[in-house]
Amino acid sequence: MPSQPSRDLAHILSHAERRLVQRLANLLAEEGCSVEQWRVLSAVADGQGHPMTEIAEYALLPAPSLTKLVDRLVDNNLVYRRTDPNDRRRVLLYLATRGRVLHQRAAHRVEEDQAHVLAALLDSGELARTLGALADVLDGRPGLAAERRTGH
Repeated sequence: MPSQPSRDLAHILSHAERRLVQRLANLLAEEGCSVEQWRVLSAVADGQGHPMTEIAEYALLPAPSLTKLVDRLVDNNLVYRRTDPNDRRRVLLYLATRGRVLHQRAAHRVEEDQAHVLAALLDSGELARTLGALADVLDGRPGLAAERRTGH
């Protein structure tokens, strides 16, 4: 380990992300839910029904891992699948009643915890805008990043 801690952006973000995810995992474990399960439940919580490709992107999971996870969530009656009425080749995922109860209960705790963490920062809104702009730049969308930073 270097005598001076590395202050490069990737290291700082990785360190913060690991700590934040571990904090989230500990909180969700009290609800009997993993971070990956939480991400899937959150992705479908709007009740609109979402295709697996969209959920995989949101949940940061490769398709085969998502399929296994969703199979377990279906077995536990937390989500259910329905054929897309507009494209019968696609399957949409929805939150089941039991999943909605779990999501609402956990969402309250997650929001409280994140509010507590963000309250320790001087300007949490600025942090969220900056991180969103960083993601936009890294995704090759610098125009969107500029809009996000200026709020227009």
